[in-house]
Amino acid sequence: MASPAFTLPRFYTAFFLVIEPISALVGAFFAHFRQLDYLRMTHAASAPAYVSTIPLSTSVVLSQLANMYLLFMINEALVLRSTSNLRVWRTVLFGLLVADFGHLYSIKDLGHQVYWNVLKWNAMDWGNVAFVYAGATMRMMFLAGVGLNTESGRKAAERAAAMKAK
Repeated sequence: MASPAFTLPRFYTAFFLVIEPISALVGAFFAHFRQLDYLRMTHAASAPAYVSTIPLSTSVVLSQLANMYLLFMINEALVLRSTSNLRVWRTVLFGLLVADFGHLYSIKDLGHQVYWNVLKWNAMDWGNVAFVYAGATMRMMFLAGVGLNTESGRKAAERAAAMKAK
């Protein structure tokens, strides 16, 4: 891995270069190879009863989704790992942040409670909501410079310290 031209804290390294790419790979696996499970965890009431009854169009769309998860993984695990250019990091993470908001919007038809009712979440909800919240938060922190040895990072730290002092 190329040494970043900026200071990359370990929590960013762990999340962006290890945890999130592995999570995306797991999502790709389920979307492509375990389609019935994926559908049941997304919305059991509308999922087909058997693998053989998954509509072809749904199967194709799930495989396309798996491909998008792989792209997500490649962007983080390989593209970010291969560059020390802060501008590239910011650009990739901004694009992924936009995708986070799109992902959260895509589950709106499951009902507003899916966004906050953690007691009713299943494994898919934890991935679709909580993990996306975490990823979006990490990306916003990075884009704000939090924890980075950059001018914007130092300003963010100063703002946080000033708020804490109040």
